[in-house]
Amino acid sequence: MRFVPANPYPWPYDGDLRPENTALLVIDMQTDFCGKGGYIDLLGYDVSASRACIEPISRLLAVFRKQGFSVIHTREGHRPDLSDLPANKRWRSRRMQGGAPPSIGIGDLGPCGRVLVRGEPGWEIIPELSPLPGEPIIDKPGKGSFYATDLDLILKNRGIRNIVLTGITTDVCVHTTMREANDRGYECLILGDCCAATDEANHEAALSMVTMQNGVFGAVSTSNALLEVLG
Repeated sequence: MRFVPANPYPWPYDGDLRPENTALLVIDMQTDFCGKGGYIDLLGYDVSASRACIEPISRLLAVFRKQGFSVIHTREGHRPDLSDLPANKRWRSRRMQGGAPPSIGIGDLGPCGRVLVRGEPGWEIIPELSPLPGEPIIDKPGKGSFYATDLDLILKNRGIRNIVLTGITTDVCVHTTMREANDRGYECLILGDCCAATDEANHEAALSMVTMQNGVFGAVSTSNALLEVLG
């Protein structure tokens, strides 16, 4: 049995941590969310905040790959014809911010191609965390990684019970995915240093929510704590 020191309980709850039943999920590490000229950058946020998790994720990836754990990546993006983009989501993405001129919105042309559109440069996963051949990439139209995707099927076919969550942003796509996974019976661990948000207070609040009610969505730990257990 192996347990990772975590808050509010040692993870996984049953100590059954093996490559055969555990997957690393790397969520939305795309240029549009953490690269210069990407969507988040164009909205005026400091992308250094969302890039802070790249190095610890990279270290974690190396160990998970070496030990034979499943590694799965996700990308948020829409069809080129935007037929899977809800009208309210596009409206909100283009809404004026604090009296400033309208921001560039989803589907609009920017420095990295059309924002959050599949096949465009900004939609691609950043080179530092590029998937290896054989690592599934889940293309999703929304925040959660289970909605309108085959992620659940892939996990079940691989016998996965435990999910380690990393990526961006902590308070939106990562948190939504964790809630979805928890409702499906997966044992979830979110690594605070391997996630990031555009607002530090939101990042901390999202992690805090996980620990409520004795771990209502799972547990919170760090990459160092997990790597020490994996050896």
